[in-house]
Amino acid sequence: MASIKKGVVYLLLGILVVTQVYPLLWLILYSFKTNEEILGGSFFALPASPRFANYTEAYEQGNYVRYLFNSIFVTVITMVVVIVLASMVAYAISRFRWKLAPVALLVFMLGLMIPMQATLLPLMVMFKNIGILNTHWSLILPYIAFQTPVAVFILSGFMKGIPHEIEESAFMDGASVYRIFRSIILPISVPPIMTVCILTFINIWNEYILAATFISSERLKTLPFGVNSFVSQYTTNYGNIGAFLVMGAIPVILIYFILSERITKGMVAGAVKG
Repeated sequence: MASIKKGVVYLLLGILVVTQVYPLLWLILYSFKTNEEILGGSFFALPASPRFANYTEAYEQGNYVRYLFNSIFVTVITMVVVIVLASMVAYAISRFRWKLAPVALLVFMLGLMIPMQATLLPLMVMFKNIGILNTHWSLILPYIAFQTPVAVFILSGFMKGIPHEIEESAFMDGASVYRIFRSIILPISVPPIMTVCILTFINIWNEYILAATFISSERLKTLPFGVNSFVSQYTTNYGNIGAFLVMGAIPVILIYFILSERITKGMVAGAVKG
């Protein structure tokens, strides 16, 4: 009976791996093929001769560096601000003794229920009135607003489990609240902070709706929007499209595989200590 259960588990995991990994492998093979092989060959067929020129042409014709830099700029600023704000808010909610702490946490959790699409029109009007429409700030500010509730939820759950004796000892030694937060709480909270960083990175890096709505200038487009523009421009050059799609996915794949263990540790730590 145990062997049957194990076999079923392995079968389900195998199906999950195939369904998740196969599209990526297919896209990589797709990116090395010519138009003739793509249109006339089997999906499972290997390219007769890998066409590396697809990547060269996609890199040169698709403004990849510009889109990549814009995405890095927007994502890094968003991540830094989210971590700073969320860590301070989580510290205040989870470590200070005040009656409105649950209410404050509830207010941030309500932010998780607001769909991004419902904010497009009012945000566009607001940004147009204050003059930041079609700038990177029209992306950074909403990204911060939508990512902060998740970060507060993860960090506050972890910080609640930190023993109060640590802070009490620091107070006895004359440390201020800011010193305790900077020198004790933040170093202890590195695992969930890394989780927040990675989740924020993935969410912001792949975001398309706000980028397509608030950015119209070619020089300000982020990578997902740039990928869509490239696909629209080179609709008949399938190999180049595949190469550009792979190049657009590489940063997220690398970040996830390099830091995936930290994601697991941070999530488990937050769940256990919360």
